[in-house]
Amino acid sequence: MLVATTQIYESFDYFHVDQFLSKKQRELRLRVREYVEQVVKPNINPYWDRAEFPFEIAMGLRDLGIVGGIIRGHGSAGLDALEAGLVMYELARGDGSIATFFGVQSGLAMTSIGLLGNDDQRARWLPGLARLEKIGAFGLTEPLVGSNASAITTTATRDGNGYRLHGAKRWIGNASLSDVLIIWARDEDGKLGGFVVEGAKDGVEGLSITDLQGKMGKRALLNADVVLDGVYVPAENRLAKVSSVKDTYKVLMFGRNGIGWECAGTAVGAFEVALKYAKERQQFGKPIASFQLVQQKLVEMATEITTMQLMCFQATSLMATNQLDEGRVSMLKYHNAKKARYVTQLAREVLGGNGILIENQIARLMTDAEISYIYEGTNEINLLLIGRDLTGINAIQ
Repeated sequence: MLVATTQIYESFDYFHVDQFLSKKQRELRLRVREYVEQVVKPNINPYWDRAEFPFEIAMGLRDLGIVGGIIRGHGSAGLDALEAGLVMYELARGDGSIATFFGVQSGLAMTSIGLLGNDDQRARWLPGLARLEKIGAFGLTEPLVGSNASAITTTATRDGNGYRLHGAKRWIGNASLSDVLIIWARDEDGKLGGFVVEGAKDGVEGLSITDLQGKMGKRALLNADVVLDGVYVPAENRLAKVSSVKDTYKVLMFGRNGIGWECAGTAVGAFEVALKYAKERQQFGKPIASFQLVQQKLVEMATEITTMQLMCFQATSLMATNQLDEGRVSMLKYHNAKKARYVTQLAREVLGGNGILIENQIARLMTDAEISYIYEGTNEINLLLIGRDLTGINAIQ
């Protein structure tokens, strides 16, 4: 789908962080950016408007050499931490639904298998997921359990050579499309486990998946309610390296870092539209960029985005040296989600009434930012995780 081009698509980089990228990282970033500019942006709006998953757009990601993110082997991309962040940034700069689809596929489903599965499980599921021949999903959140992941109530009861899953999950991205659906449940000993339900999209006895309707943002991403009424999972489908909720946090750590990059990408996407519009839109005989109040909004946006970018780079540097912990990754997510909300709202203000039309991108990006504010840990929970890290006192409970 992506046509070869020599066009260079510039993006806002006020503090020249691009100079820290290697040639390989720049080439990857440009490859993803070209796809976003040529394929995602021109085609995503009708899917968003209809709340329909854009299969053709999403399947084009397999040609970019990015699926699987940081996972190595079995056809996965094997990206370094910075490359993985840049991919999320560039995808979100165009559209949050596509970025989140990719994040669920590579950052949650494949990373769960890559980090917590054994050799046989990785060889069994990762190749198809890496080729996007199979779609993955990650079922942790429940109707009554959101932020408190340790309190999940879905159960896995022994039945011969396998388990029977009972319970419900909510807001599960990609669930109705999934071939590999990871359900997090507690066994009879109270131990948490990741149980892989295969072929969910084709129908599994005892499994009900219903896509949620009426979302205000990321409308081209399918999120679902999942009900499990005795779904059978063979014992070999239990991820081998999971013993407690802390193991899920290993996956969520990578996910939260990715959301930090995603929020920065969403913000810069909105800012670039607003900056271009302000230079071109004429009122009172001159461009609106010449008015002080508009310049104030542009400067606010540019400053916040630059801070977001710098935090992303430093957090990823810490991750590469195993220094990124829960407190710091929570600060990245907390700050960038908060600022993405602010920047996209300012961008909408710059466009005036035109900002509420999805044809001008801002409305879609603004609601993308609102969704990012509440997932991978609500911003309130991330704030309290930072507070616990700073003080040593747990204020969550």
